[in-house]
Amino acid sequence: MYDNGGVLQETVDEIAARLGASATLEDRSFQLLAYAAQSGDIDTVRQESILRRRASDEVRAYFEGYGIATAPGRVRIPADAELGVLARVCVPLRHQGVTYGYLWLLDDGTLGEELLDSVAGPVARAATVLAQEARRRQDLGGHLRELFSADAEERSWALSRLGLRGPVAAVAVLPSADRVAALWTLPRDVLADPGLPDPGLPERGGPLVGLLAPAAQARELAGRLQAMYGTAAGIGDARTEPGQAWRSWREAVHALRIAGRVPELAPVAAWSGLGVYRTLARLAPEDLRELAAESGGLSADPELARTVESYLDRAGHVQETAAALGVHRQTLYYRLGKAERLTGRDLADGEDRLVVHLALKAARLTGSTP
Repeated sequence: MYDNGGVLQETVDEIAARLGASATLEDRSFQLLAYAAQSGDIDTVRQESILRRRASDEVRAYFEGYGIATAPGRVRIPADAELGVLARVCVPLRHQGVTYGYLWLLDDGTLGEELLDSVAGPVARAATVLAQEARRRQDLGGHLRELFSADAEERSWALSRLGLRGPVAAVAVLPSADRVAALWTLPRDVLADPGLPDPGLPERGGPLVGLLAPAAQARELAGRLQAMYGTAAGIGDARTEPGQAWRSWREAVHALRIAGRVPELAPVAAWSGLGVYRTLARLAPEDLRELAAESGGLSADPELARTVESYLDRAGHVQETAAALGVHRQTLYYRLGKAERLTGRDLADGEDRLVVHLALKAARLTGSTP
C-alpha cells in the first residue's frame, strides 16, 4: 500500500486526534489507505474495511447512494442497524475539482461544523497526496507499452523502473467510444494504460485498455473494467516472473478477441478456459479463414451449423444433443444427414468429424458464422 512516505497515516492520525473521533481514509475504489482509532466505537463496516483492506460492494453501493462522489462538501450519513453502520461524516478528498478518495469519521454527535472546519488543512493535504499518487500511477502505467513489448531491451528498461513482484496477470479490455473509465480508481498495485496497441492485429487501428495486476485480482478487475466500458475483456495466465508479463498480455488479447466472437465465453474470457480456441487463436488470420472454409455450406445456415457444432461438442451423443437443442431425434438425424451432404464429410468418421468441428470453431473467430 503506497503512502508517500507515511504522510497519509500521519495526516489521519492528526485529524483523529484533533477531532477526538475514529478516522478512516480510503481511495475512490474504497480501498483502505490509513486509519486511526480515537474512541471505543467501531461498527461492522469499519471493522470489515480494516480487516479486508476494502469495503464490500453492498457497503459501497449504500454510501454512494448518498451522492458522496459528487457532493460539494461533507456528507452526514445516519446510522443503519441492519447494515451495522454507525453514524459518520464522509469528507470527499478533492484536488482541483477531482475526487480522489474519502475521509470517514465516526460521529457520536460531537462533530459540529466548526470543529470539522478546523481540520480543513490536513484534509487538503491528504487530497493533494492522493492526487500526486494518481499522477504517479498514470506515469507508471505508461511503462506497460514497453513491458508488454516483444523487444527484450524495452522490457528490461520498463522492469528497472517498475519494481514489480509476481505473480501477475494481464487484462485486455476493449474500450467504448462513449465511455471513459477512471483507471486511477483501481487498486493501487494495478498498472493501467488506456491506449495500448493490439500486438496481434496492429493494423486494427484502435487502442486497447491494458492492465497488469496481482494474479489473484485479475478476474475481479477484468469484470469491473468490462462493466465500466460495457464491452468485453480477456485475461492472460499468471506469470511468476514479471518479466514474462508480455506473454500474459498476448494471451489476454487473444482471449479478448475470442470473447467478442463466442457468446458463451463473453463478456470476460480467461485464456486458461478457452479450450480448443487457445489453439485456433495462434493461427495466422489467413490460416484461420482457410480452416473455416472447411465447414462448407454450414456457415451459411446458422441453425444447421449450431446443430452440428452442438452434436460434435457432445462427442456424437444423439440423445443429449437432441435434448439440448429441444428437437426430436429424427429431426437431429435429418439435419446431420443434410450437413454431410453439404460438407462432403462423414460425421461417423473420426477425422472428418475433427475437421468439421475445428472448421465450425474457426468460423466463429473469423465472423463467417452468422
